[in-house]
Amino acid sequence: MEKLLEELIEKALEVRNNSYAPYSGYRVGAALQTEDDAIFTGCNVENAAYTPTICAERTAFFKAVSEGKRKFKRIAIAGGRGEMPNDYAFPCGVCRQVMAEFCDGDFEVIAVIDKEHYKVFTLDELLPKRFDNVNLA
Repeated sequence: MEKLLEELIEKALEVRNNSYAPYSGYRVGAALQTEDDAIFTGCNVENAAYTPTICAERTAFFKAVSEGKRKFKRIAIAGGRGEMPNDYAFPCGVCRQVMAEFCDGDFEVIAVIDKEHYKVFTLDELLPKRFDNVNLA
């Protein structure tokens, strides 16, 4: 396995432990790789009012954007109930739309169970015919 991919997966699994999910019990960690190979992490943070809740993927994107990053290669996502993920976690529709704002269709979304079990999808596969800033021109 490529070293940077392995690091991305490890960080997604690690940051999942920081998740705040007292309502769903579904903890998610994400690790986002920028064009210059920096990695930004995020976890989900739930709220009793629900709408203030933020997903791990958006946390990672917003942290990166707030640090001046605008170009991204891929994101690893690890989520589930219990100590370790036991199934693949995929980004929600809102997170897919945030990805579409900053990424091309070949942006990679890596659904992770562990270092040996992961699946790679492109944004085009997960969000075909998406609404993006190109369609606004």
